[in-house]
Amino acid sequence: MTTDARPTGFLGKLGEILGMIRFSHTLFALPFALLGGAMAALDPSAGAQAGPKEWIGILLCMVTARSAAMAFNRLVDRQIDARNPRTATRHLPSGRLSVRAVAAFTIVNAALFIGATALFLPQNPWPIVLSVPVLVWLLGYSYAKRFTSLAHYWLGAALAMAPIAAWIAIRGDLAWPPVLLGIAVLCWVGGFDIIYACQDASFDRSSGLKSIPSRLGIAGALRLASASHAAMVAALVGLGLSMPAFGMIYWVGVAVVAVLLVYEHSIVRPDDLGRVNVAFFQVNIGISLGLLVVGVVDLLV
Repeated sequence: MTTDARPTGFLGKLGEILGMIRFSHTLFALPFALLGGAMAALDPSAGAQAGPKEWIGILLCMVTARSAAMAFNRLVDRQIDARNPRTATRHLPSGRLSVRAVAAFTIVNAALFIGATALFLPQNPWPIVLSVPVLVWLLGYSYAKRFTSLAHYWLGAALAMAPIAAWIAIRGDLAWPPVLLGIAVLCWVGGFDIIYACQDASFDRSSGLKSIPSRLGIAGALRLASASHAAMVAALVGLGLSMPAFGMIYWVGVAVVAVLLVYEHSIVRPDDLGRVNVAFFQVNIGISLGLLVVGVVDLLV
């Protein structure tokens, strides 16, 4: 399906590109990157320093890496999206954006991501050393559902890199707190991506694409998503135990997250997927932003 309604002018095309990559969904991963950085910088026992250059570097790396990965995903999936009624109106299948424009956007953001890691030099070479392997993993997700039903957890691992990478960028080492936060993110994203994929279970099955819902059925997929979110709460408990700087505020936040996850699963049922988008976006944005706020407040207090 194509249309002649392509945007004109730089701002029009930029607006379409930002819509294509769902720029607002940066709020899924960015709060965890900031929380990982705050844990590295504000833990009294760490002695780490994080100035404006480090925070700007983390923000630039997050935005450009996600933008490159999302645009690349749209490029790789454009023919699949065109066959799926739910996604046929996306920017590439509908002709609102050209392949050339999206490819250029992907390349520019990939280059900017690698360039942004140079902001941590010369004190910390690890960000630039790890930049290409990280980028390969992020872009590789776009092919995952062609050969593994665990693509949801590939995406989870991609977002789990955010707090771990922020910690490494500030401290230049690795410890259990960012790893446990990363595990929490992996389980959280894997769980809600399974819920989201339930909408396409029949299409994936008929198209030979691999996903948990197409393999286990919607009921089985939702049970696995519930188990993933229970594992997320367990990882957050482990994080609180491994990070003495966290106190009562953090534990209240974990309890609220658990309640929100229960609510998320209560509004999505095998015979009623009408509220998947509420569960996917609104509830999960509340979880990510909420954990950032309670974590930073607790560290500062």
